Amino acid sequence: MSTTARLAMPLRLYLVRHGETEWSLSGQHTGRTDLALTARGEDEVRELAPRLREIQFAHVLSSPLQRARRTCELSGLGAAAAIDADLAEWDYGDYEGQRSVDIRKHRPDWNVFRDGCPHGESPAQVSERADRLIAHLRALAGNVALFSHGQFGCVLAARWIGLPLIEARHFALGTASLSILGHDPHHPEVAVIALWNAASGKKTDPMSYSGSGETKTVNPRAIARWENEGGEIVMGAGSDLRSPKK
Repeated sequence: MSTTARLAMPLRLYLVRHGETEWSLSGQHTGRTDLALTARGEDEVRELAPRLREIQFAHVLSSPLQRARRTCELSGLGAAAAIDADLAEWDYGDYEGQRSVDIRKHRPDWNVFRDGCPHGESPAQVSERADRLIAHLRALAGNVALFSHGQFGCVLAARWIGLPLIEARHFALGTASLSILGHDPHHPEVAVIALWNAASGKKTDPMSYSGSGETKTVNPRAIARWENEGGEIVMGAGSDLRSPKK
């Protein structure tokens, strides 16, 4: 594809959350701790890889943390990847390695999207980081692969469609999931979430978005994590997930 043709393509972001780690499995907040994928996490990514190989990417960006970089490599896109520090997970500060259910034993109403983390990032700081990344991405064109993390991925989606950061609590991302952020083909100025939290083994056509507003939330593994992290999942058309317990 020529450079001219690539620049004429609309921007379409393919957001991939990294595969399973020991702490994603246990529900522990994993910010700057540089954990490797589990064996199952690597297998999850290998299941996802064929879907990504069908797409021609103009750019590939990854968080600097090894769980995201390894996911990128196993997806077959490592050679084309550039590191972008803005794709890193939330810095949980004093809450690194803790579960939300344990934090709430001494802070019953705590929610990371509203309260942030002591000696870590505040919601305002994470929102600013997401906005900076979005401004950079909007200067690009074509298909862009983003390898990132669970809670920052939810923040990125919320800010992409113009929601306040607190509304990221309504999103959930399972490990090795694929989401697509783009624009309504009938109203190109309107940012949309074209696909959300598609499980690695799900046969969903990533180009099938028609602007119908359908919500495709198909990764049940996200529920287990969100029960520990205080997210609020809104059920939409096409969703096959149950609501988390509070």
